[in-house]
Amino acid sequence: MILRAFVVLCCVASSLALYSSSDDVIALTTANFDKTVLKSDEIWVVEFYAPFCGHCRNLVPEYRKVATALKGVIKVGGINCEEEQSLCGQHGVRGYPTIKIFGQNKRSPVDYNGQRTAKDIAESALAEAKKKIKNVLGGGGGSSSNSDSGSSSGSKDDVIELTDANFDKLVLQSEDTWLVEFYAPWCGHCKNLAPHWAKAATELKGKVKLGAVDATVHQVKASQFGVQGYPTIKYFPGGSKDRNSAEDYDGGRTSSDIVNWALEKYSDNIPAPELVQLTSEKVARDTCESKPLCVVSVLPHILDCDAACRNRYLGILRSMGEKYKKKQWGWLWTEGGAQLELEATLDIGGFGYPAMAVVNLKKMKYSLLRGSFSEEGINEFLRDLSYGRGHTAPVKGAELPKIHTIEAWDGKDGQLPEEEEIDLSDVDLDEKDEL
Repeated sequence: MILRAFVVLCCVASSLALYSSSDDVIALTTANFDKTVLKSDEIWVVEFYAPFCGHCRNLVPEYRKVATALKGVIKVGGINCEEEQSLCGQHGVRGYPTIKIFGQNKRSPVDYNGQRTAKDIAESALAEAKKKIKNVLGGGGGSSSNSDSGSSSGSKDDVIELTDANFDKLVLQSEDTWLVEFYAPWCGHCKNLAPHWAKAATELKGKVKLGAVDATVHQVKASQFGVQGYPTIKYFPGGSKDRNSAEDYDGGRTSSDIVNWALEKYSDNIPAPELVQLTSEKVARDTCESKPLCVVSVLPHILDCDAACRNRYLGILRSMGEKYKKKQWGWLWTEGGAQLELEATLDIGGFGYPAMAVVNLKKMKYSLLRGSFSEEGINEFLRDLSYGRGHTAPVKGAELPKIHTIEAWDGKDGQLPEEEEIDLSDVDLDEKDEL
């Protein structure tokens, strides 16, 4: 009974954390680690410990002193690896206590190998803080001497941490375009790449997502994509994809190299813009407000040009949209007479339909197609505009005119209104009256 009680007491003791809520040491767990440590701008000292570890228990009073001394300057946390085995495994913890300092580059924390005294631990943490300050102020301490490193203008928060658990959902099963770096924390080339990768992630935000996989921890995905050296970068195009859709990145390792390579790939793979009928002001703004230019076409009325005729014109416009898709322009069409204020503002319609104007909503300027409404004529017109050539005029009133809400075309031929028959059977006509 005494032996059984002793075993129970040992088990209970081993499951207890070494630090209480009254300490300045912050309890870290799988649930809060990413948000609290990895996604913060603060320097963190983190101890990975096990309650049964004698060295860990001996460190407790010194580590409490570190937390109190650095309070308000540097965060100090502790992770109970007996309860958070997965988290400790992700960070390569193989013995207790393990202390890591998460400085400017949170993906590559510094392993603390000094004396286990409050003074030595605090000094190492402050040294990392000084490096960060120098780097931000341009005084050195960055991971690269290249002026394009851009660590102060890129955000590490824009680099998405990928794991064996979330990779398929975030990358393979999404419609997004991805560049993914497989790295090792100890790899010097990976450390040099980190600020460039962060800056590129910020510049590409909204177009291409940049992710990072610690290949030493998440070995399933690293093996799946044949990673044999570090860093290895893979490109995953947007849309439907599987493991075979990955392409090797063969560009340079500066942020500008990464951005240019990614944008070229992105523009090659983006779908043609949707050709949208102008049925309301909301449609106009949603289609064109954020675009550099907006191509507006006014087609003949459905009674003047039947469904087959209209579809031929729409086919020409879609073909041109595909040809100029890299420009990321907006494309609208309406039929003659449906948006008269717009026609008047853009001087469309005075010389017949179909007609086209290209509008720059930011500068409130437009240019009219003077040539033929054909693939050849439109291509020549748009090509000149893409090179900055062509005559432009200011939009009247320097704002969008009133856009009427109308019904979308049903794809059918137009129908003439039925003539109302007049019944004259009950009308008395005087013989002297004449029709």
